[in-house]
Amino acid sequence: MLLPSLALGQGRTAPKDAYLYFVSPTDGDTVKGAFRCRFGLRNMGVTHAGDSFGNSGHHHLLIDADEPISPGEPIPQDRKHLHYGAGETEALIELPPGKHTLQLVLGDGMHFNFDPPLLSKKITITVSNASERHGQNLAHAHRRTGHLAARTARSAAQPSGADAPPPDPSKSAGAVDFIRNQIFGTK
Repeated sequence: MLLPSLALGQGRTAPKDAYLYFVSPTDGDTVKGAFRCRFGLRNMGVTHAGDSFGNSGHHHLLIDADEPISPGEPIPQDRKHLHYGAGETEALIELPPGKHTLQLVLGDGMHFNFDPPLLSKKITITVSNASERHGQNLAHAHRRTGHLAARTARSAAQPSGADAPPPDPSKSAGAVDFIRNQIFGTK
């Protein structure tokens, strides 16, 4: 029973004006640590694996893959060939530091390449060193701590709640009062 389904998936053609591309990152970008990868597709629909709607498919992300993409062949599933069979159009990707190539391929409902394959342009990105990111986060934490210490010192110099003047009752106390004023025209 599985063989007829597989045979249906092989050799599907995509519209001639279909276009697969990266929304982000773009070719030559440098990213730090985990990054959001967004997929774009024009003149076709994105659907789930297993669906056999015409002019539709789902995304596959190829990472550092140099193997040729053959028409009508199944797309492998491994660390270099990530499947997004739930119809995802973006993913959080984490790669080791260094240069990497990324390419999208659209597969049909059965994970087969279209004939001819529908591929994005291959892009190259650089993932920066995680230890640099850790150093930047540490510096940022120190700056935040410095701001917090200055704010605490200012707070200590101001009168406490017992010494502060009572709030002005004519001023709105918050969002609930603002909404009440808008609905009922009260102050």
